[in-house]
Formats: sequence, structure tokens, C-alpha cells
Amino acid sequence: MPRERESEIGTLRAISPATHPPGSKYDHLIAKAKQVTPALTVVVHPCDETSLRGAVAAAELGIIKPTLVGPAARIHKVADEHRIQIGGFQVVDAAHSEAAAAKAVELVHEGKGEMLMKGSLHTDELMRAVTSSKTGLRTARRISHVFIMDVPTYAETLFVTDAAINIAPDLDAKRDIVQNAADLFHQVGLGVPRVAILSAVETVTSKIPSTIDAAALCKMADRGQITNAILDGPLAFDNAIDPEAARIKGIQSPVAGKAQILVVPDLEAGNMLAKNLIYLSKADSAGLVLGARVPVVLTSRADSVRSRMASCAAAVLYAAARRNNAPLPTA
Repeated sequence: MPRERESEIGTLRAISPATHPPGSKYDHLIAKAKQVTPALTVVVHPCDETSLRGAVAAAELGIIKPTLVGPAARIHKVADEHRIQIGGFQVVDAAHSEAAAAKAVELVHEGKGEMLMKGSLHTDELMRAVTSSKTGLRTARRISHVFIMDVPTYAETLFVTDAAINIAPDLDAKRDIVQNAADLFHQVGLGVPRVAILSAVETVTSKIPSTIDAAALCKMADRGQITNAILDGPLAFDNAIDPEAARIKGIQSPVAGKAQILVVPDLEAGNMLAKNLIYLSKADSAGLVLGARVPVVLTSRADSVRSRMASCAAAVLYAAARRNNAPLPTA
């Protein structure tokens, strides 16, 4: 083989991303969750095999103590049909999914739940109960969603926010989105996060409003309006996660090339980014809703068992940290 070709192949190998064992980052979260007190968990409408088995598996793992809320007869029927043992768990009867969501929120208000877990009801039904201005679980903080991604080709546990709740957040909402994700990262024991505020380019321009928001968020962090996080932005996706891309662009910062939290401009960008990582990079995805009085585990029928356990583990660690500190102030 020509010497030039050998050199070229050697360079390609040097810059090719290392592959990390699938689920290894989630294993770390689950192991940490097993070391804290199991969280009192209200499981909302677990009326299919997937959601009921997921809650029971987390309980058997020793990380949650579930209360099952929904039509009691249906829950017991599912358990019997699929041989799922729920004899040791409290079942709170609620006539239908909407009633189950309302009852679950009520149990949290009564101090009987430190986290919520979505069952087989629609996400909108659960979130309507959580965000109700009269009876919900709102705080002074904007509610947002965080994807916790285990990407095999990336060394870091990668958070993507917000790709599920806030459609077109303004600057104030983005501040809360960043803070929610940073708090989660810190409270699950991952340290102080490096946060990349994403846009299409890495320079500030009035032609792309998200670059202005990114610059403002970084200054807000400088002024203490965002805490426990290291911010940089605007950054394009490539120079946020790839050191070589950052070097070529001449970007020198503690975040560029090694981001741990990716803050997207809007829901559409975030949703596409998360699904690209899942389907093209074979990433696992766990997810939580934050900013309410308790964390909310949003699971999907498509989630793997490991992803479900990772979502539970992150919520348990977050709840444990909140147990030892003051909760978010109410609105």
C-alpha cells in the first residue's frame, strides 16, 4: 500500500469516534439510583403490559415504591393476563385516564408521591393535570422536557432540551429550560455541565434570532441568572460536539467540542435532533419533565427496558436531591 494511503487511513482512524458499549452510561445512573432511598412514585394509568411491567421492574430493582392509579379492575386484569405480580403495591381506583391523572396530582399534593410516572394514558392528559393553574404542580419555573441520550459514539451522557413541550420558547423560557437541565445534570451526580446553546452558526447575527438568544443566555450565566452550568453559544451542532470542528473554526471555550447539554432553538429542531440520534446513531433515550413540584417520567411504548429504567433512575436521583434541599418555589 502506498505510504500516502497508509497515512490517510491512519488519520481517519485517529479522528473516527470511539464506540462505547450500549447502555453503559445508563448502567451508571441505575447503579447510583440503587444507592439512595426508593422514591415514592405515583404511576398514572398503568393499564397495559408495557407500562405496568416497567413500574414493577423498577420496584423490583429497588429504586421506586409505586402507587398504581387507574381503573383498579383493568390494572388487576392486565397483571393477571401477563403474570405481573402487583400484590405488594397499593392500587388507587380512578374511573378513567383523566381521573387517574387528577388523582395522581392530588396524591403529590398530599405528600404521597415524590415523582410521577406516565402509564398508558396520552401525554397530553397527564400534562394537563400537571400544568393546571388551579390544581396542578406548577412552580415559578417553566416546565420543560429533557432527553437523556446514551449515544454509543459519544463519550458523554448527552442531554437534549427542549424537544417535547415548549414549541417556540422566548428568552425567559429558554433561561428556565437551561436551568432545569443543568439542575438535573448536577443532581443526578454528573457534575457541573458544559452547555451548548445551539443555532445554525456560531456567530451572532440579527438575521438568525436564536444566535441573539444564545448570546443573551451566556451573559445571563455570567450575571448569575443561570447557575451551576458553563455556557457557550451560539454554537453549531458540529462544533458543539466535535473538538476537531471547533478547532477548525478557531473556537476556544470550555464547552465547544465537548458539550454535555444541547439546548435547541425550538421544539422542531430538538425533536429532529433527538430522533436523528436515536435512529441514525442508535442512541438510547430516556426522558423527564422538569420544573414542576416533582419530576415526571414520560415513557413511550417504543422505549427499551433499559431506557425506562434510566428514566426512573434519573427521576429517583433528582427526587433524592430535592428531598435534601428546598423544593422549587411555587408561582
